[in-house]
Amino acid sequence: MSEEVQARTRNRWGEGERLRGEILAAASRLLSELDGEDALTIRGVARAVGIAPASIYQHFSDRAALVTGLAEHEFGRLRLAMEAAESRVPAEDSVGRVRALLHAYCRFAMDNPGHYRLMTANGASRIAPGVRPHGPTIDLIDRISAAFARCAESGVALRVPADRAGVIAFVGAHGRVALFHSSGRRPGEDAVVSFADELLSLIFA
Repeated sequence: MSEEVQARTRNRWGEGERLRGEILAAASRLLSELDGEDALTIRGVARAVGIAPASIYQHFSDRAALVTGLAEHEFGRLRLAMEAAESRVPAEDSVGRVRALLHAYCRFAMDNPGHYRLMTANGASRIAPGVRPHGPTIDLIDRISAAFARCAESGVALRVPADRAGVIAFVGAHGRVALFHSSGRRPGEDAVVSFADELLSLIFA
């Protein structure tokens, strides 16, 4: 009988969610060591966690589901990094908070190239025409746009509306990161952070 269809015992309360977290954390570590997502396998992740491959199928139906779960896990890590960076800036410093959000985004993208490529591979969800797209990337843009909106509310002048400013800042930073990643160059993260600051200087009037 294959590992996928072996009888499985039910986890005790709380153990299943903890194991799922351990699986995703191990997959994240492996992605840092491997040459891209294609090298990530169910067996490799199982070995890293110290469990049988069959145990992974209790939480992820196949490799594609594991990769999807890993992308969501990494977006969660990025959100936490951005939230932490923003929280370290006083609430009254609305410009500093925008800068902190964008810096945290750039640093995560540069420090985690494999994870970042995985996260941005599929973009926003496809939906019907005229309906606003959704997904974790859109959520990030919304967070940055909201920070720009707070700038405008506090009297800081923007050259474009806050929602456009969020898109411009995100697309600009993402493009710069993607160029570095595709070229194989590994400059210090300060190179991208400096670019983000230049981008912000063009958005603020």
